[in-house]
Amino acid sequence: GVWLAVFILAPILMVVVYAFLNADGGFTLHNFSYLPGFLPIFGRSFWLAFLSTAVCLVLGYPMAYLMSRLSASKQSLCMMLIMLPMWINFLLRTYAWMSILENNGFINQFFRSIGLISFLQSHFGYSLDYIPLINTQGAIVLGMVYNFLPFMVLPIYTVLIKLDRKLIEAAQDLGAPTHLVFRRVIFPLSIPGVITGITMVFVPSISEFVIADILGGGKVLLIGNIIEQEFNQGNNWHLGSGISIVLMIFIFVSMMIGEMKGSGEEASLW
Repeated sequence: GVWLAVFILAPILMVVVYAFLNADGGFTLHNFSYLPGFLPIFGRSFWLAFLSTAVCLVLGYPMAYLMSRLSASKQSLCMMLIMLPMWINFLLRTYAWMSILENNGFINQFFRSIGLISFLQSHFGYSLDYIPLINTQGAIVLGMVYNFLPFMVLPIYTVLIKLDRKLIEAAQDLGAPTHLVFRRVIFPLSIPGVITGITMVFVPSISEFVIADILGGGKVLLIGNIIEQEFNQGNNWHLGSGISIVLMIFIFVSMMIGEMKGSGEEASLW
């Protein structure tokens, strides 16, 4: 309780207080009047977070499902391989992608070696000697997927390995083909893990600013970048707190919707 109060409740309380105060310490709602100007950035942040979460789900669910079907020793090996990048510092992992995606990075060097760049130049009038990959929204999504994919795989895997195999065998004994067993038995039972994975990926993605700074080069601003700039560069903690409050409310509502959706799916299944 002390830990939660000091390191979670107290910082949130400080943000709330700053959001409703002006520079002179008086009560004001003026900090929220700037929010309409940030709506395009809110929309971009939501879209990239949604896209990253969707990609993580498309990649993570098959990975978790295949892992759950392996033997115990192979499951441990796969778990180690998934967690291996997490042993490296978050910033180092992201900077590594910057060197891979830059104009003279590994990917563009590979494209040159196989003649793709020269093919585009000769047949389509392509003017650059590289394909722009860095400082784009695609690079930011790639960085988010790479860093947050384990948070999608692990909750789904945890649910799948606990499934009662008798339910699957019963469906097969009743003549259900493999795709129907998955659609009517396995996937509905794994919904709690899917909801948890979506929450664990979407929440950090929508508030992310480090990946956008490094792989976006400051050219693709997300709402996390705006908050970070207001706190550190603009020294306007009041506006930064106001934006943070709106973002926290949005994240809380998203989590509640996800929780209600997961509970509804589970109830309808039973």
